[in-house]
Amino acid sequence: MASNDSKTWLLLIHQIPPKPNALRVKIWRRLQQVGAVAIKPSVYAMPFSEQSREDLSWTLKEIVDGGGDGSLSEARFIEGLTDEQIIAMFQNTRTSDYEKIIQEANLLIAEWSSGGDSPHDPAVKGAAQVSKLRRRLDNIAAIDFFRAPERGTAEILLKELAKRLSGQSETAAASYRERREDLSGKTWVTRRNLFVDRIACGWLIRRFVDPAAAFKFVSDPQYTPKPGELRFDMFGGEYTHEGDCCTFEVMIRRLQFQDRALVPLAEVVHDIDLKDDKFGRPETVGFNVLLTGLGASQPNDDERMTEGFRLFDNLYAYYQRRKRE
Repeated sequence: MASNDSKTWLLLIHQIPPKPNALRVKIWRRLQQVGAVAIKPSVYAMPFSEQSREDLSWTLKEIVDGGGDGSLSEARFIEGLTDEQIIAMFQNTRTSDYEKIIQEANLLIAEWSSGGDSPHDPAVKGAAQVSKLRRRLDNIAAIDFFRAPERGTAEILLKELAKRLSGQSETAAASYRERREDLSGKTWVTRRNLFVDRIACGWLIRRFVDPAAAFKFVSDPQYTPKPGELRFDMFGGEYTHEGDCCTFEVMIRRLQFQDRALVPLAEVVHDIDLKDDKFGRPETVGFNVLLTGLGASQPNDDERMTEGFRLFDNLYAYYQRRKRE
């Protein structure tokens, strides 16, 4: 039976004639633009809202005007496909969109950090490139109904690019060093919908900084910390991306960890989070699959963090053994 808190969905069920092919392509593009996801052949879903109803109603009209047929329904899923599975479909679709933004932003950061191209050189057109990426990110975010994990990484990288354009120094935070003992008893705040970088940082905190550390997951990317709170992997956070380093790498450097097994672990986290294949370790692909499966099967962030810790414990133990050998 459907639970009381099950979601209401809008379903567009259509039949489009095989000819002309232009109509099929037009409708497919239209559904991509509004953020609908195919849950079955010719069955598209969107979370229930007035905007979704309007978008799908116009799409249905285009189908009928083109000689096709269809219907628009409100639905709850009772058996078979679950709300969590549908949400995962939406997140996976948006993930692929964000990954393209992340890759292009990383490429710009690498070019601007190498000393070759300057973002302020008129020939480079740095402002235009960043503005174009920002528009694409805004368009994707507008149809990211369930906030895919990669959205935060893309936002952090875009703000890093904007900071470089404005001439702000990105090295001030990197020169700061903390005493680990001063970090005990803190509440560590990060964005909801955890994925690799945030789980890795949580694992590092619990294992090496404060075994009793408390975590808080927030939806507001501009969250203002309360006394006793530290933010990580959030723009403006006390620990976040710096240049082409993910938050996990930044924490290891700033807390001056000398554990050699953390080096390959950080390389795996970097490549999964920033998607630039900088290190190319063979175990990265498999570990990414495990984390992606964890995200799809465990929507609760507290449980996702706990289960993610076990994955990182295992990979860390593997690298410890490799170092001893």
